[in-house]
Amino acid sequence: MLRVTPRLAVPLCEIELDAVRSQGAGGQNVNKTATAIHLRFDVHASSLPEDCKARLLARRDQRLTREGSIVIKAQQHRSQEQNREAALERLREMIEAATHVPRVRRPTRVSKAAKKRRVDDKTTRGKTKALRKPVSDRE
Repeated sequence: MLRVTPRLAVPLCEIELDAVRSQGAGGQNVNKTATAIHLRFDVHASSLPEDCKARLLARRDQRLTREGSIVIKAQQHRSQEQNREAALERLREMIEAATHVPRVRRPTRVSKAAKKRRVDDKTTRGKTKALRKPVSDRE
């Protein structure tokens, strides 16, 4: 089980992990070993709560495919086990972020006193700027 929160866990059978070859430099060993991990998680078929699924699918994340799968590639470590743990941790963080319910914004109004203060400040600033003008000869 991948423990996301104390009350929410994802069974590992819903997460597909594949070992692939890592990219980049690494010497002779990189051509023989598959240390990078491709993690695939189908959000629609998962056992997550529906509201959590909806928030997860609504995110604008490049790791989310059109079909509703999350694809994470972990290759920063040299061992397959460390990359596996890193991929699972990134998935856990993604799901945990989707469990937080955003607060509903209640529209508020600006008070009359605040409007009056704003207009008074504008008037005062305008008078100050008017005093900076050069005095004309006609007066």
